[in-house]
Amino acid sequence: MDRLSYLSNADSGYIDSLYKAYKEDPNSVDFGWQKFFEGFEFGEQTDGGGKPVEGGDVSEHSLKEINVLNMIHGYRDRGHLFTKTNPVRERRPYYPGKELETFGLSEADMDTVFNAGVEVGLGPAKLRDIRQLIEETYCQAIGAEFTYIRHPEKIKWLLEHMEGTRNKPDFPIEKKKRILQKLNEAVVFENFLGTKFLGQKRFSLEGAETVIPALDSVIEKGSDLGVQEFVIGMAHRGRLNVLANIMGKTYKDIFSEFEGKTYANAGEPDFGGDVKYHLGFSTDIKTHTGKDVHLSLCPNPSHLETVDPVVEGLVRSKIDMKYDGDKSKIAPILIHGDAAIAGQGIVYEVAQMSKLDGYSTGGTIHLVINNQIGFTTNFKDARSSTYCTDLAKVTLSPVFHVNGDDVEALVFAINMAVEYRQRYHTDVYIDILCYRRYGHNEADEPKFTQPKLYKAIASHPNPREIYNKKLMEQGSVDANLAKEMEKDFKALLQQRLDESKEVENLSEANPMFSGAWKGLRPAKYEDIFKPANTAVSKDEFIKIAKLITTLPKDKKFFSKTAKLFDARNKMISEDSYDWAMGELMAYGTLLEEGSRVRISGQDVERGTFSHRHAVITLEDSEEEYIPLRAINNGDVKFDIYNSLLSEYGILGFEYGYALANPQCLTIWEAQFGDFFNGAQIIVDQYLSSAETKWKRSNGLVMLLPHGYEGQGPEHSSGRIERFLEACAENNIQVANCTTPASFFHLLRRQMHREFRKPLIVFTPKSLLRHPKVVSKLADFTNGQFQEIIDDTYVKTNDVKRVLFCTGKVYYDLLQKQQDDKRKDVAIIRVEQLYPTPTDKIRALRNKYKNATKFFWVQEEPENMGAWPHICRKYRKTSVELDVISRKESSSTATGYSKQHNTQQLSLVSRAFADDSAGTETKKQVKKTTKEAAKVD
Repeated sequence: MDRLSYLSNADSGYIDSLYKAYKEDPNSVDFGWQKFFEGFEFGEQTDGGGKPVEGGDVSEHSLKEINVLNMIHGYRDRGHLFTKTNPVRERRPYYPGKELETFGLSEADMDTVFNAGVEVGLGPAKLRDIRQLIEETYCQAIGAEFTYIRHPEKIKWLLEHMEGTRNKPDFPIEKKKRILQKLNEAVVFENFLGTKFLGQKRFSLEGAETVIPALDSVIEKGSDLGVQEFVIGMAHRGRLNVLANIMGKTYKDIFSEFEGKTYANAGEPDFGGDVKYHLGFSTDIKTHTGKDVHLSLCPNPSHLETVDPVVEGLVRSKIDMKYDGDKSKIAPILIHGDAAIAGQGIVYEVAQMSKLDGYSTGGTIHLVINNQIGFTTNFKDARSSTYCTDLAKVTLSPVFHVNGDDVEALVFAINMAVEYRQRYHTDVYIDILCYRRYGHNEADEPKFTQPKLYKAIASHPNPREIYNKKLMEQGSVDANLAKEMEKDFKALLQQRLDESKEVENLSEANPMFSGAWKGLRPAKYEDIFKPANTAVSKDEFIKIAKLITTLPKDKKFFSKTAKLFDARNKMISEDSYDWAMGELMAYGTLLEEGSRVRISGQDVERGTFSHRHAVITLEDSEEEYIPLRAINNGDVKFDIYNSLLSEYGILGFEYGYALANPQCLTIWEAQFGDFFNGAQIIVDQYLSSAETKWKRSNGLVMLLPHGYEGQGPEHSSGRIERFLEACAENNIQVANCTTPASFFHLLRRQMHREFRKPLIVFTPKSLLRHPKVVSKLADFTNGQFQEIIDDTYVKTNDVKRVLFCTGKVYYDLLQKQQDDKRKDVAIIRVEQLYPTPTDKIRALRNKYKNATKFFWVQEEPENMGAWPHICRKYRKTSVELDVISRKESSSTATGYSKQHNTQQLSLVSRAFADDSAGTETKKQVKKTTKEAAKVD
């Protein structure tokens, strides 16, 4: 069928392939296409009226059949550019348009019957009827983008649902009344707040009130399709309306917050609270069809879209733990702003997670409240793409652009989106073209920057008025129904407002320690340093060690892999366990006890430094073997995933995962600790502050490789100082372990307490294979995590100089101490930097009563590392400390190995130099210090 080469669009190849299949076997294509090709072949030999054409040349009618097909596919592909979706602006023109001439047709063809009508389900039909169908389907209140989807079944499903209904809703009267009711609640609620709380920020939904009946319909439709739980993430605009009219948060509580009332437990020292339009909420509701549905709205900061990965992680955690992997029973809903979805890179990171094994959630329903403006920035200055939702094309997700004034069209589109999500478990986007009635907040004046737009908005009726008028014209509702709804609802709101004024304090509506968190509790100060029972029995330890170091005989492994596991197995008989074994044994013993373990990050399966090898690939295939899954026959899940190249998105996801299930040890590892700052927003807005803002605990573990080995400024520092400056009120734990056993007990401690706190661990690089960084069996089977490790080499009364340090530098100091046999210098390791063990530090100060010098020694520059925190904290311990470090710097480390080595020698030499040192020692210190100063 080479004549199809006349088609100028991509669909020509598709039609050509169908025709070839038809020629080989007519039954291999749909019945409609069979009839079309029959007509086409007949038309090639006739003039369309049955008269033969001499020589078998292609008739003019046959060519026009092709043009009609081209028109149909043109509407499907580009019809969204010509929709009536903007309620307050004229759409910009696009060329070529949708005129008949664009497709090689004219008005003279309108009453001609074309067999191409079978493609849209009409059978042979007049061009007039064909065009009317596709015009009504693709160019009215709903515009659809979907032809880029590379899945014929999905395309067919969308075509049938849209063209079969012409994208026109046909709701029963009760459904229309429900829509009007929810629209009434949305409009009246905003008006009520605006009149009763003048001047207060509320980030009104006005201009986009149709979002409320749309969300209501999502829940109703979703529950009918098997969804038992929805998790919602959204920014501040419209949040109060969603809380009140979707989530069921009481109007009384919301009004009390406007009155400035606090929660009953606000007097607790660790509770700072947050503004009302950042708060989360969860509730159980019953739909109109009698289904029970759980709804959660995640708390979020003002950092737009930051909540997105948190929602996805939370949903995935529930899929794994609560729904046994069934992604159809829970669905995430992300509500975006148009400027944010186009401008925030985190949205792209989250989109790229959507189909990955370790992060997929069965498809996300994305709603965009498209105000056509971001704060004061016009859409033409906010993106380069045609639509704010063009990101959807990356994951081949359909997009529905809907006029925000047409509430029935929006409900229809969103119902179709939910059905699509449930069927294909992929993302779907609904772009709601609306407007923002006021400025960025109610005190802002938008006419400063958009006078023309806001002149149009000022006279534009709200969606309830538009819908009520439509229903009255249809005769669907009584003219007084909307008025009665408004009157009754205002009376209810006034009653709740009056009640709120009598309330002294608010009660906790969503207690943290319920559901999955039942049995846990908030941490008190006295709990922080209380030892946890993390030791394991000798028999249990050895049993697990043998299990995870013995490879199955029936599988062929790479020779280096087999050698590595043989070496690990020998650690058992040699009673010497390295860092990797200490870590893996922590996971193994927790799995044996019934705790789930999840690890993700860039290259975590092998480990950036090729130390972990938690996942092994067979030599002659892509088959993978995971030794830790042999424990308990894999009944307790061990999940480890190499992530996409993301820090911000993945850390947010894992935070959400840990939020939903405190019984899983959830770990994110950075490729290098330096790279965590790509996720600094998650650290600041969730990890370090969620307890005080939202009373939400979390046990997420961050592993950040850290240590100065001459690898340059991007491979040295995990920015200890940034975490420590955020430490207060025992909000997080910051550790820098020096032995495998210490790391073992630290990880196990996370699951052996009655509370959860985020844990940041600065992990080693060179120390992974350091001959002294090993632990014996007794270190694992006895004892516990020690916040401080004293020096057992020195004699207490002989010590004149005490060096406090943390992490890798200990081994540099130890080497110098041992080489010089300096029993007068004690080296004390601070394994936990925060919460700071001040009592233990004070005890050591008293122990070394003959010492005259106390130093903090660190590899990092003086303005970085732990020192800025330590010098403040140690003021409370009666320990007068000075610092030995690299000099202040704007960069974390030098990129030159010679300079690095000189600096390192200098600080180690200075650490051991004192008045009692010999002449040669003093000369060496002076020399290395001078050399360091030169290269600095």
